Amino acid sequence: MHDLIIKGGTVVDGTGAPAFTGDLAIDNGSITAVGKITARAKQTISADGLLVTPGWVDTHTHYDGQAVWDPLLTPSGWHGVTTAIMGNCGVGFAPVAAHHRDWMIDLMESVEDISASTLKAGIDWQWESFPEYLDALDRIPRAVDVGAYLGHCALRTFVMGDRGARDEDPTPAEIERMAAVVREAMAAGALGFSTSRTAIHLTPKGEPIPGTFAKEAELTAIARAVGSRGRGLMEIIPAGVESGDREAQAAEMALMSRLSRAGNCPVTYLTGQIGKDPDLWRESFRLAAEANTAGATLIPQISCRPVGMLFSFESENPFARFPSFKAIKAMAPAERYAALRDPAVKARILADRDPAPTAWTNIFANPWPLTFALGAEPNYEPDPAHSIKALALSQGRTPAELAYDMMLESEGRAFLFYAAAGFSEGNLDATREMLLSPLSMLGGSDGGAHCNFIVDAGVPTFMLTHWARDRKTGRLPLEWAVRKQTRDTARRNGITDRGELLPGQRADINLIDFARLRSLAPEQVSDLPAGGTRLIQRAEGYVTTLVAGQAIMHNGEDTGARPGAAVRLSRMGR
Repeated sequence: MHDLIIKGGTVVDGTGAPAFTGDLAIDNGSITAVGKITARAKQTISADGLLVTPGWVDTHTHYDGQAVWDPLLTPSGWHGVTTAIMGNCGVGFAPVAAHHRDWMIDLMESVEDISASTLKAGIDWQWESFPEYLDALDRIPRAVDVGAYLGHCALRTFVMGDRGARDEDPTPAEIERMAAVVREAMAAGALGFSTSRTAIHLTPKGEPIPGTFAKEAELTAIARAVGSRGRGLMEIIPAGVESGDREAQAAEMALMSRLSRAGNCPVTYLTGQIGKDPDLWRESFRLAAEANTAGATLIPQISCRPVGMLFSFESENPFARFPSFKAIKAMAPAERYAALRDPAVKARILADRDPAPTAWTNIFANPWPLTFALGAEPNYEPDPAHSIKALALSQGRTPAELAYDMMLESEGRAFLFYAAAGFSEGNLDATREMLLSPLSMLGGSDGGAHCNFIVDAGVPTFMLTHWARDRKTGRLPLEWAVRKQTRDTARRNGITDRGELLPGQRADINLIDFARLRSLAPEQVSDLPAGGTRLIQRAEGYVTTLVAGQAIMHNGEDTGARPGAAVRLSRMGR
């Protein structure tokens, strides 16, 4: 007798094979049979009319702190994610000495917009070393599995102290010590290592984060440590990714190729349609293909929808750094809304400027050609004719004034969507081309990060609704869309025990009402520790999500089951 049988669903098994109607048997948390099953079971779930897929494996999240207090890792847990990988972009919370804890929290707030007061209230610091961090994650009851990279900021600060935090060059002995810490982390089960070299990732003082200017000798020693066990991934946020600089990109691609070959490990790097050169990503893919032919393994990491910032008067917006806006920001919502409607206040804000320009200021300087009303039914491939700039031109108004008025709608809670990257040509045709490349890996959700102006944790849902169902032209096969975020993301991270609905695989499963599947409109809530605010986005259509054969979510509600654990690469079969 089986523990559980899922009966009569449309099985999309994650391998890319054609969907079929069939059953799944589950025992001791693993799939034991697939097909027509006549045996009895202690429990049977009817999946008639539902898709049966593997749970999504999200390779790019920032739940490093949230994993301590949130067993569901929301919003990702609402979108069918059963394995979330964190420690991306060079930031994380292990290893860390006790006297650097607050510094690491402040750094995370600066880089990933996660409230420092929330992190200080929510993290109980049961660890110092990376192995101790994984052990702590295992002890904490959780529904969604978590895996982690070791971040360069934590590594440098742990080994070099304040000198590492200031991004000074390490001594040869310190380089060897860093490599030893990475080897220790890999032996304990780390999925790899991450580092950031981009100018937009800054400390609270506005300085580049640790590792931004790390020399090749340091990175090579780390790459060799990552690859020392024959598995493990190195993630790099390349220099110049924010500016679209071809010369910088070529230099970074050459460096990543050398690191991959020296460490005998794959290197994934963030890319996309960024900056003023909409074809720059094609050059990146071409250089990656050349490097791979020469013996490297470079994996472009991409999103399936525009990297979108949400503007509102409740969260972040292009006026938020202006002194005139800060003067009313702390008001209660009703009082602030009344002030924003005052013509004198409006005039002061529209005439104001950022007094301390940063790299972010440049991003917000003129977002209007790629900014749109989000609406109650979020549209992530909007018509360019509906941009704020185009609408303002047709109305004889300035884009900033129109945006201001549009954010006043719904009593000051309306959202605008700024397609900051991936929408340079006013459509997702380039994204489709990237997705179809066998080189690429789907990432980009940033789940848990940028709490007040980005909520892209719904990208796994968008893969199905937009690309496999709703797009007017260029739709992609459902089986392919499922494989791209299950088997492919798992295997690229060295995870071999999930991502396919086959005997022997972990029973991480989504039951989906495909016709009803959709992402809901984002909301601003204050549900984090210490009253921290964040943007969330729920979904409809996920009937049941199972982890290790136990239902953790049913119709969008927490079941209370806690079968999750830390994913350890050291325990994976070959």
